[in-house]
Amino acid sequence: MGDDVALDPQFRDVIDRLTSARALPLVRGTAEETRDHYRSLAMARRGEGYAPEPVAEVTDRTVDGPACPVPVRIYTPLDDRGRVVTYLHGGGWVVGDLDTHDPVCRRVANALGAVVVSVDYRLAPEHPHPAPLDDAMAAVEWVAGAFPGRPHVVAGDSAGAGIAAGAALRARDGAGPALAAQLLVYPATDPAMDLPSTHDNGNGYFLTRADMEWFYDQYVPEPGTRAAPEIDLAHADLTGLPPAVVATAEFDPLRDEGDAYAERLRAAGVTVRHLPGPGLIHGYFAFLGVVDAADARSREVLGALDDLLPGRRAARMSR
Repeated sequence: MGDDVALDPQFRDVIDRLTSARALPLVRGTAEETRDHYRSLAMARRGEGYAPEPVAEVTDRTVDGPACPVPVRIYTPLDDRGRVVTYLHGGGWVVGDLDTHDPVCRRVANALGAVVVSVDYRLAPEHPHPAPLDDAMAAVEWVAGAFPGRPHVVAGDSAGAGIAAGAALRARDGAGPALAAQLLVYPATDPAMDLPSTHDNGNGYFLTRADMEWFYDQYVPEPGTRAAPEIDLAHADLTGLPPAVVATAEFDPLRDEGDAYAERLRAAGVTVRHLPGPGLIHGYFAFLGVVDAADARSREVLGALDDLLPGRRAARMSR
């Protein structure tokens, strides 16, 4: 564990409580056991009185996928400002689903005034790369057809942010529709996992280096295939990509690769808003209503994306 003198005290309390309850590490034996454990952590907060914010409507359906129907959940915001977001949940390509990221998608919908389509893509190890990305692209294409004329954002957190970044590459190269922006929240972009933050923050801050190594082993079991640009985003050609908001967290093993990805996007001529997360840990978007600093930073991140898109609030335009 690194020097955590600046770790947000509410997050210190969260980590201490999870450690005392033996709820960490996240990885628990098999993929199925790890999924059950992750889901129990994600859903427990609702039993403690946390109520996800209301939206105008929530609809579940399926869309055509490359191998099977892909479940999606569609959130209509309280104030629809004519945008649409394809959202790809985090969870190391192995865990997570529509329910675990329901509060996040509600926040994104209302903060942006956007219809949000959350994608329940297939998971590794049963469905390794490229299955999750293939499902994501099928959803992106469906969203573009179902909501024509709306500025379209591809978004995700953690592993989902890595998939979103890969989807932006595919769309740029002609395999998908035009995108207005990308939202990449603490993205997984570098399978080498050898930057300083993977060591400095590799233990004791919710997500561990060992967790990430296990997740990569499930998602890309053949190390030789990890050089594909859609996985090794740290070395991909980033020219011609849509504007991006990249959010990172100070006490996150993935911090440095997210920071570096933002800088590489900028160097490639892409408009970038990079928002570091002082005092925060990986996964902070999942702690809405629990950690005040996480709640505030999530709004700032979404505000930065709002500023990049047509239809932003008049109050933001007059700042």
